[in-house]
Amino acid sequence: MELKIFKDKQEVAQRFSAYFAELVDKKSVFHVALSGGSTPKVVFDVLADEFSSKIDWNKIHFYWGDERCVPPTDDESNYKMTVEHLFSKIDVPKENIHRVLGENEPLGEAYRYANLLEINLDRIDGIPQFDLVILGMGDDGHTASIFPHEIELWNAQYHCTVATHPESGQKRVSINGKVINTAKEVAFLVTGAGKAEKVKAILEKTEGFEVYPASLVNPSSGNLVWFMDEDAASGLS
Repeated sequence: MELKIFKDKQEVAQRFSAYFAELVDKKSVFHVALSGGSTPKVVFDVLADEFSSKIDWNKIHFYWGDERCVPPTDDESNYKMTVEHLFSKIDVPKENIHRVLGENEPLGEAYRYANLLEINLDRIDGIPQFDLVILGMGDDGHTASIFPHEIELWNAQYHCTVATHPESGQKRVSINGKVINTAKEVAFLVTGAGKAEKVKAILEKTEGFEVYPASLVNPSSGNLVWFMDEDAASGLS
């Protein structure tokens, strides 16, 4: 595991974008699972503004680690956010964008997306393998859409599962922990003082850290990088 701590969210986005470009450059085809949230939004802006001509977008296939069960036109859609901040500004083939159909019935869509991953990705012991999974972490220690109250979904039977937001009750489709930990590379993007308490608990394994799904991220490849700003890392000793 590697910790990379930068001054602020903007620097996190720039350093992550450079890391992303370097990974893509080494591959002839690159499969990435994207994350939603405020930090990826800044990352997508940086990729579009500073890396649009430096990356061969034709070789990248885009997926989502999780998606809210809303139509693609909804402001809560991770897909819509990615279109606005990245896809609308770069030249990427439409057939390389594999969105979760949030408007569909959730369980059926989880099965469909799991099947898509099986078809499109190489598999290790039957589990689809991404080249990179990008993760965020919530103030409650959740990652992808696996929340503390449903931490058992980490080991869900199928590659994709249906999760429920603990407060809104909103349904979400999420990849499970086995898919996350099978990825060749996993990168956390964590910024803001609101994350500092959980970052400390997870990275320093303080008492009770096991209840946070983000603590279960431990790719078998050993390639795990935390990109954080100073605020998120402020609790680390």
